[in-house]
Amino acid sequence: MLKVNVVIVDDDPMVVEINKGFVTAVPGFEVVGTASSGKETLEIIKEKKPSLTLMDIHLPDIDGVQLLQKFRELSLPVDVIAITAANDVETVQKVFRYGAIDYIIKPFKFTRLKTALNYYYNLHNLFSQNTKLSQSTIDRLNPKLVMQAETTEEKEEVPKGINEITLRQIYQYLKKKNTPLSAEEVATGVGLARVTARRYLDFLEKSNRVILELQYGSVGRPINRYRTIE
Repeated sequence: MLKVNVVIVDDDPMVVEINKGFVTAVPGFEVVGTASSGKETLEIIKEKKPSLTLMDIHLPDIDGVQLLQKFRELSLPVDVIAITAANDVETVQKVFRYGAIDYIIKPFKFTRLKTALNYYYNLHNLFSQNTKLSQSTIDRLNPKLVMQAETTEEKEEVPKGINEITLRQIYQYLKKKNTPLSAEEVATGVGLARVTARRYLDFLEKSNRVILELQYGSVGRPINRYRTIE
């Protein structure tokens, strides 16, 4: 499984520990460092080179917005999720303008952060495995677009031999499990032949509704595993 390295930035040690526990509870993420000031943040990001930073805006030595600007000036390849009590419109706008992935206002529930992390994991995974992205893949990165598509139940064009009810059943099974599954595991769970499940999974992957991951073992060929884009 792809691991996303995370640095947590907050000047409150208790908040750091709470957020660290939240992050480690979400599969695919690993906390590689923490910082309590803007200066420490710059140093640890240069040293650890994390993919993601969970960052408070109120820091003792530098405003988080200015720190975000500094990231961009130095071309540091790190993404940011702001976690802060600041809720004024000007701050929120500036944080997004300087490229934050998400903005979470304290106090917050674990489920809110988990949703943000899962969204980022899918984004990071797509960028890591592809050199080009289709418009439909980019559109599906937006949860609101996915929700709207599911709500309106727009029928997609399916090839001959693909049953829409079976297709939806497989997709919903993958979504419910929320973990990469092989064609054999899907077949067992849904009650289909493995070759049938594989045909439907291949179609879902080609239509950018699921992501294909390769799991390498010690010997033999890698196993194809599929998971939904959420």
